[in-house]
Amino acid sequence: MMSPTILSYRLLPTLRNLSVQRSKLFHTSQCRHLIPIVVEQTGRGERAYDIFSRLLKERIICVMGPIDDGIASLVVAQLLFLQSESSKKPVHMYINSPGGSVTAGLGIYDTMQYILPPIATWCVGQCCSMASLLLAAGTPGMRHSLPNARIMIHQPSGGARGQATDIQIQAEEILKIKRTINNLYVKHTGLPLESIENSMERDKFMSPVEAKEFGIIDKILEHPPTPTQKQELSSADDSCSKES
Repeated sequence: MMSPTILSYRLLPTLRNLSVQRSKLFHTSQCRHLIPIVVEQTGRGERAYDIFSRLLKERIICVMGPIDDGIASLVVAQLLFLQSESSKKPVHMYINSPGGSVTAGLGIYDTMQYILPPIATWCVGQCCSMASLLLAAGTPGMRHSLPNARIMIHQPSGGARGQATDIQIQAEEILKIKRTINNLYVKHTGLPLESIENSMERDKFMSPVEAKEFGIIDKILEHPPTPTQKQELSSADDSCSKES
């Protein structure tokens, strides 16, 4: 099979069903940009994909933009699909997000923990709020950041209105969510709960070096891996797959 080439930055009329629907969803609710189309030459002729579908073939998922129910539905569906394709090959999740809905983010988080394949996470640009938890939730040893990305953690925020009893119920619920999220950071960073609570009290911005010391990531990547590093990464992926 020949290497894929980018044909254009518009939707081709020959694309159908999932590819078109998925492209429209990204176009309208996530990035609001034109979606590149990738064309491959195969033995049966040309095959066109939107760029995200082509990356999905390589087991790459992009979590880009604010996390809401729409993005969560896309990411969860892709994770479940990739598990059905192979329960051993790793999934690579690239994240560039300011955070967003706690419930949508926890839906993605729970699915990441539920499926069998190891998940490599990559911070590109920023991983703030709920996105930083998704970054930390990758398989240990496979959590990465590019050198100029920013990572931020903080406690959940929200508002309530209505009768006094309703406000009390909402306040109790957000405190429960706060405790849940704190415990998840404890699980993935290895830090004591008291340290996590102190760090989460206000916005805590971190460089990749600081995030590595904090336990959110394992590696900082400045250049593409060399052939030797690729072989080591492949061996680590195989090891994680066997342990799973």
